[in-house]
Amino acid sequence: MTGHEQGVPIKQMRRDKRLDPEHRMRLDAAIHMQGRGWLTGRDGGRPWTLSRTNRVVACFGALVILVLISPVLLGLALAIKFSSPGPVMFVQKRTGYRGRLFGMYKFRTMVANAEELKESLRHLNKHGADAIDFKIDKDPRITGIGGFLRRSSLDELPNLINVMTGDMRLVGPRPTSFNAYRYKDTHLARLSIYPGMTGLWQISGRSNIDFDQRVELDLNYIAEQSLLLDLKILLKTPFKVFSGHGAS
Repeated sequence: MTGHEQGVPIKQMRRDKRLDPEHRMRLDAAIHMQGRGWLTGRDGGRPWTLSRTNRVVACFGALVILVLISPVLLGLALAIKFSSPGPVMFVQKRTGYRGRLFGMYKFRTMVANAEELKESLRHLNKHGADAIDFKIDKDPRITGIGGFLRRSSLDELPNLINVMTGDMRLVGPRPTSFNAYRYKDTHLARLSIYPGMTGLWQISGRSNIDFDQRVELDLNYIAEQSLLLDLKILLKTPFKVFSGHGAS
């Protein structure tokens, strides 16, 4: 979870599928080319993370979860609306599959002008003022209800909408708020699959790690990807969420 929020008007958010040729070549050179079918093991087939089965299972799972937790979503929306001025949800520009930008839905957990205050707080970044990742312990911009939402990861429940639209999967690397141009070459391979709501980082028990260490976990997931691994991660995630693991 990043330590800042940058809202994007829904009508202005468009999926960014065009990258300049030089950057596209940089991506292609770094991305782990997954050429073995997940079901048949045949070379040239689709791996699990990019399979149509994964897409269908993720979409159906997200729809079922949304229906089951709709009363919870309504309650959280009302709590946010009446606790501080500003919208209930916001759309934040994130980097997804192959560096494409998309709008990720989240519940608002910060004051409405959080982005305007970001630069004045950069010196408090726990990874260093010039670090690629931006996180602050006890961020003063977080609202009262926002702190609870973050500790419980409930602010990320609207990500289910992104799973249904196809920009995300249930399991995969968390999408970053900075674009692929800021990635080092050693980071780019994590963009070879779709981002997810949860992943190895969330269940690893290692909450205070930097981006390089997160990439290591993402690459481990890419190397070991399978339906069984996804089920294992999904089953473990609620226990980590209830314990407040990884929240900031």
